[in-house]
Amino acid sequence: MAAAIEKEYGIQPKLIKGGGGIFDIIADGKMIFSKHEVGRFPEEAEILEALRGL
Repeated sequence: MAAAIEKEYGIQPKLIKGGGGIFDIIADGKMIFSKHEVGRFPEEAEILEALRGL
């Protein structure tokens, strides 16, 4: 997913290691995906689309 974000937007995403199964994606201070909220990992396309909306 990081490679797709870099290719699409020319930015290098930063991974912040967490624990307990947390997988959140935050861009410009806004949460665009939370595994805890939806109960699954995101699809690459949905993250790229959410980033387009920022």
